[in-house]
Amino acid sequence: MIGARPCGPSIVWYNLQNTLYMVAILPYIQIVLSVLLVAAILFQRSEAGLGGAFGGDSFSGAEHTRRGFEKNLFYATIVIAILFGLSAFIVLLV
Repeated sequence: MIGARPCGPSIVWYNLQNTLYMVAILPYIQIVLSVLLVAAILFQRSEAGLGGAFGGDSFSGAEHTRRGFEKNLFYATIVIAILFGLSAFIVLLV
């Protein structure tokens, strides 16, 4: 029958195939997410300059608000970090 759902042992085999495929592809997903996360973090503007590390005044500038691309990059970093955490959790479950 067209459109009939498999039942019995074939559904178990189908689920096993999907699980094995997911286990095989998860490391590649984590590699891509980790590279994106590192890049997103490195592209962000740093508020603490080198002078702050040596006792300089870090309060000399006005308060900085994120706008435009910087704000989108900040939110993208949060989303990528959450996705990376979820993928690591899925690896533990599988």
